[in-house]
Amino acid sequence: MNKLSGFDLVERARALQPLIAGEANEIERTRRLTQPVVSALIENGLYRALLPKSLGGTEAPLEIFMQMQEEIAKADASTAWCLGQCGVCAMVSAYIDPDAANEIFNVAPGILAWGAINHTVQAVPGGYKASARWDFASGSRQASWLGAHVRIVEADGSPRRRPDGSPEIRTILFPMTSATMYDVWDVIGLNGTGTDSYSVEDLFIPERFTALRDEPTALREHGPLYRIPTQMVYSMGFGATSLGVARAMLDAAIELARAKQPQGLSAMRENSAVQGLIGRTEAQLRSTRAYLYATAAEVWRDLARGDAFTEAHRTSLRLASTWTIHQSTAVVDTAYHMTGATAVFSANPFERRFRDMHTIAQQLQGRDSHYEDVGKVILSGKLDTAPTARP
Repeated sequence: MNKLSGFDLVERARALQPLIAGEANEIERTRRLTQPVVSALIENGLYRALLPKSLGGTEAPLEIFMQMQEEIAKADASTAWCLGQCGVCAMVSAYIDPDAANEIFNVAPGILAWGAINHTVQAVPGGYKASARWDFASGSRQASWLGAHVRIVEADGSPRRRPDGSPEIRTILFPMTSATMYDVWDVIGLNGTGTDSYSVEDLFIPERFTALRDEPTALREHGPLYRIPTQMVYSMGFGATSLGVARAMLDAAIELARAKQPQGLSAMRENSAVQGLIGRTEAQLRSTRAYLYATAAEVWRDLARGDAFTEAHRTSLRLASTWTIHQSTAVVDTAYHMTGATAVFSANPFERRFRDMHTIAQQLQGRDSHYEDVGKVILSGKLDTAPTARP
């Protein structure tokens, strides 16, 4: 495959919308991305958006990755969620042995997925021994490799610690064939992500298939993308995913309002209350999008000129992504209620997006506690300026 530019990624994502939208019902029914969708994402290089150029990836700027996510989410939220999850997982390649990274990401299908931080593994000669089960592995049903973020126990039973005294969190990587999968994803929204559980038993993981993810001293790549912690890239990608869901929902509501005439009432398009609601909601969505992308551009500008990633950057990204998820949820709610009884029928493009959006808002990146964390940092006086207040 030829190497893609960032522009190519966004254009290809947009071009795949009809295919993905046409497969959305089957994705929902089977609770998995369908093979035509997975094949199209692979063939068009979308899973490799954040893979380093040194491994044949695009190494896309943050804003391009976000635009790609937004376009896919307009067609189907579950597809976008899996793509975002596995796309960011590929960033671990910047921290591991190049030959190991090549084996994982350049042997088809070259997709890695993982779940939440949990459990400990035992240090043994040459690597680590793992027996554990992990949850929330979005995209795992398309993956060829799985990973897990674990704490290390030394041979003498003592916990391994970082220089600051905190537990070392290491990412272990292993072939999908080494794990047992558990079909547990029975949920109200994002049904198609197949966010299942997986386990290994007495599995040896060689040292070269492990990484100190987000540890600057372990970083092998030097582009600005890899100076952004993966959690922050997740947050901005899922913020953009939320925008895509909200945009598609509001557009569908506008289309309905142009044509619908409730029994005994004037046409929706002639109703001043509906007109005002659409105007305000459109402004809400556009301003939220502008804020998210302006924040991404500001942070990228600093990193591209060689600046280090700072607490101010982290705070700005966290605040913008959390706010975007919440405002996108509000837009979806407004559009849902605007459409009345029409919205409750599964044949119409409303109730699934309503469920998907509320599932996104329940995820880690949408926690209300993020506002408290940001407020605490601002009040500490440790930031030179408040987030997004710099020229």
